[in-house]
Amino acid sequence: MANICANMKRCFSPPALRAYFAEFFSIFLFVFIAVGSTISARMLTPDETSDASSLMATAVAQAFGLFAAVFIAADVSGGHVNPAVTFAYAIGGHITVPSAIFYWASQMLGSTFACLVLHYISAGQARSLPIEMSLTLRHRLTRAVPTTRIAVEMTGFGAGILEGVLTFMVVYTVYVAGDPRGGDFGGRKGPAATALGALVVGAVTGACVLAAGSLTGASMNPARSFGPAVVSGHYSNQAVYWAGPMVGAAVAALVHQALVFPTVPEPAPAPATNESARHGSVQTVVV
Repeated sequence: MANICANMKRCFSPPALRAYFAEFFSIFLFVFIAVGSTISARMLTPDETSDASSLMATAVAQAFGLFAAVFIAADVSGGHVNPAVTFAYAIGGHITVPSAIFYWASQMLGSTFACLVLHYISAGQARSLPIEMSLTLRHRLTRAVPTTRIAVEMTGFGAGILEGVLTFMVVYTVYVAGDPRGGDFGGRKGPAATALGALVVGAVTGACVLAAGSLTGASMNPARSFGPAVVSGHYSNQAVYWAGPMVGAAVAALVHQALVFPTVPEPAPAPATNESARHGSVQTVVV
């Protein structure tokens, strides 16, 4: 009971509250850019599903959006910007379960608020159009915020496997970029190292969107799919966008922590000798 009370007190401490706000703001920025780029592609192309330029535009937008979101929150909350990343860090013991739950709540709220803002902006723009404007454009603006969808060629199980593989790559990159044991790359502190890690994570995410955006939407982020589903009211295939990324994130955490870069235990201190032998000698302290 004492441990539970201590954990809850830490969850509501000022640093923890700042971390929740950082996650909320960063996921708001990322989802606003990711979903907004999809809306823009839908408006500018007659059939965005068959136009490769729309996929390229959304991939680049998500890469730069995630780069900015992770960089903003890295020094405050760790820059998770993804419930799957938070889940992986909880499995690795880097964050407690109560803190992870509050991180998830902040991420879900940030994604939902971003989609609500986009929805009302699009609806207001449609109402301000003249009557003689194209009905097609008006329909595109008034439609609900686009949700991540599975292509007709994919099954739910196959889409879940693909989302898991994509999330594995992203979360593993997050682990490598943020691991202080990784030599100069992870060990350096400061804006340059933070920006480099965020840039790598954003680049991998953009590449994954290009690889599978036309098949599953390449969400790799349950919050990215949850916000549009809440605003649009279409919850189909939500299990795919939760189960796949969570399993992929868990496997990435286990592979990195247990196989590729296991924690090396500290060596035991040398046995103490007698006072006469220790007098005047230099003792080495292992940190």
